[in-house]
Amino acid sequence: MTINAETRLKRSHIKLMKSKHTALYSGVIMLGESSVEEKVKTAFTDGVNKRYGRAFMDALSDPEHNAVVLHENLHVGLKHLPHHRSKWKENKKLANVAADLVVNSIIKDIEAKDPNLVTLPKCAIYSPQFKDWSFTEIYNFLKEKGGKGEEGEGDGDGKGKGNGSGGSDSQDGDDVGNEYGEGFDEHDMTGDGQELSEQEAKDLDERIDKALREGGILAGSMGGDTPRAIKELLEPKIDWREALREFISEFSVGKDEYTWRKFNRRMLPNDLYLPSTISETVGELVVAIDTSGSIGSVELAEFATELASICESVIPSGVRVLWWDTMVAGEQKFTEGEYQQLASMLKPKGGGGTRVSAVADYIKKKNINAEAVIVFTDGYVEGDIKWDITTPTLWLVTQNKSLTVPSGHKKLMKED
Repeated sequence: MTINAETRLKRSHIKLMKSKHTALYSGVIMLGESSVEEKVKTAFTDGVNKRYGRAFMDALSDPEHNAVVLHENLHVGLKHLPHHRSKWKENKKLANVAADLVVNSIIKDIEAKDPNLVTLPKCAIYSPQFKDWSFTEIYNFLKEKGGKGEEGEGDGDGKGKGNGSGGSDSQDGDDVGNEYGEGFDEHDMTGDGQELSEQEAKDLDERIDKALREGGILAGSMGGDTPRAIKELLEPKIDWREALREFISEFSVGKDEYTWRKFNRRMLPNDLYLPSTISETVGELVVAIDTSGSIGSVELAEFATELASICESVIPSGVRVLWWDTMVAGEQKFTEGEYQQLASMLKPKGGGGTRVSAVADYIKKKNINAEAVIVFTDGYVEGDIKWDITTPTLWLVTQNKSLTVPSGHKKLMKED
């Protein structure tokens, strides 16, 4: 018996929501509207709604049909459009390819477990090279390879009039497109061609998070797995400024003031109600700044300004800035009274390769007794970091989110 496209779409939804491999996306599937339309050539999403072309979907096998439906919902669940609107404006084609490579890698993993559930159509782009890569990592990789694409075109028309290949009819001679293909679907920020407002983007973000968490409960009860990309998406996000301030404040050592608003807990077992101390200063801080060339002046200025602000309120006994590449190429020392001008007084030195182990070597060689170390780096350092110092360390990373730190805490300056 032949069933119409609308009924088939509903069946795909049900099948995906009932499988332990895809139940995680149940809430996302229920978000927005899902429709089959004559004028849509293949499929597209505006970041919340999903549109499917009738002729395109009718030609697919059931596992392929399910895969396309999952594909669009994964774009929504991973927030590819609202989170990376700047990339679509910069280079629409590369953004389209990067998003599809992330999504199809997840689908390919599910296909390996249950090919009767989902099978990528032949027109889908996929490369095992990008397994577990983020959108940003793939986009930057393709951009560095020389992908040109169609720049400055912004988003699609949102009405399904595209050619089904990420809007790439006029994109010729693009090596990235030739190597990985161009995908089959459209991506558009909104259905009416207008960008989301800041509040609308925030509301959508919260709706998607809620949908994923609800789906996660169902998937967990069924024994399903959660892909790395989704796990990272649902991790609590703490602004790097807050993380930096909390890290420095944690090591306050001042003992010169007391308060009765909070009792000394160590003396309470002896029935002694004594005031606790207020800590307003910390010992010396070591700030090790990567000068290998990948950290931009804007990022450095932003970090230095925030650091200066924190130092003015917490008042370290001193701040020692180490400039490093393959070795520590320079050192600057700042004391109270200079913190307000710290950002403008920085004088970078170095700029060669990258070996962060040199910072630990320098600290040991110079017998620097720091309260804490802050490493500011792009994250592209040697694989075998030798960090044989016990000083508490915060790694503030600007680019390489995959960096594994040997000790301490890592915080990304810019989340995906």
